[in-house]
Amino acid sequence: MGIGQREDLLHAFERIRRRSLEIAAPLSSEDCCAQSMPDASPVKWHLAHTTWFFETFILESHERHFAPFHPAFRVLFNSYYNGIGAKHPRPQRGLLTRPSLDEVRAYRNDVDRRIARLLASGPGPADSAVAGLLELGLQHEQQHQELMLTDFKHLLAQNPLYPAYTPQAMEAGVAPEPTAWIGFDGGLAEIGYGGSGFCFDNELPRHCTYVAPFELASRLVTNGEYLAFVEAGGYRDPSLWLAEGWDRVCSGEIPHPLYWIAGADGAWSEFTLHGVQALDLARPVTHVSLYEADAYARWRAIREPGLRLPTESEWEFAARQAALADGALHPAPADGEGLLQMFGACWQWTSSSYAAYPGYAPAAGAIGEYNGKFMVNQYVLRGSSCATPEGHARASYRNFFPAGARWQFTGIRLAR
Repeated sequence: MGIGQREDLLHAFERIRRRSLEIAAPLSSEDCCAQSMPDASPVKWHLAHTTWFFETFILESHERHFAPFHPAFRVLFNSYYNGIGAKHPRPQRGLLTRPSLDEVRAYRNDVDRRIARLLASGPGPADSAVAGLLELGLQHEQQHQELMLTDFKHLLAQNPLYPAYTPQAMEAGVAPEPTAWIGFDGGLAEIGYGGSGFCFDNELPRHCTYVAPFELASRLVTNGEYLAFVEAGGYRDPSLWLAEGWDRVCSGEIPHPLYWIAGADGAWSEFTLHGVQALDLARPVTHVSLYEADAYARWRAIREPGLRLPTESEWEFAARQAALADGALHPAPADGEGLLQMFGACWQWTSSSYAAYPGYAPAAGAIGEYNGKFMVNQYVLRGSSCATPEGHARASYRNFFPAGARWQFTGIRLAR
């Protein structure tokens, strides 16, 4: 979404803000308040924090006679912006039974009304700054829309009833064609965002890097292919694992992909946003950590030397010729020819540590904390997932998580 006329920006603001409420609509107030782990946040907190972003970074500086909706919200719904001030501890967000969900909705309505009034007040000296911050806030809200789905999925998975977010049934997938290998000559490549629309600061600056000739798998690794790794003893062979990953296997933290459920009869099922489903061998394996993705690649490389995870530069080099696609609430099987499932199925682990591009400079002030300060102890994921909002994906997008993260829709694409 690029910055257009004032009316277009207001329309986008209303559409994206409405979408967050649509995601929350099937949930009860109890659903929206609970927090399943420190890395996940309650849906109510997401609804409030995205509103806090617009109030704090736009209204506070650009609204005449600004007054906060509630002074305490400045602390309660600050995520990680140290330049703003104090923050409520992240692991304790689920303890915020007050404010109520109704009060959070009132907060959203109040800020939405004031943003609309600010946009309607006519151009002024800070008009371009407001537009830039508003677009950043909308992109930020879309990130939280994806987190709302993945965080709530993790919450539902803690319930022994395994309730479904949606009653809509999933159709069984059709087994995809065998993996094809798409070759690329490599050479000097321009990596990073090069368009005229929006991008996050970690996608800049666009720069040249050398990419050696490589091949990329035409599709993601399926549940069936990953099940073969599980049944072959992949989680019992230390030679396949990075040391930290093996420690987590031994501790019982990662016995198999997150949300896989072993049946007494030896059959596997999987918890999804559609409830518990028989493990669909045709769909991409998802909710795996970097440790698991790397171990699987090493296992495959025993029989097929040279197989590995791609670098983020290789992935972007290849992705510039792939089509964007938006999924549903679970990754779909591969269908077609060429590079498939680059977008709209699973975020794809790369072997690249998350670091600044040459010449990177974060924005001044608290807004500069958005990406740069997280460039340590993280790995880059590329593409997008079935939970990524429509229009939010692009080839240069850099997602990032610690190597052990599994609650996002993360999958595996191999390179060689």
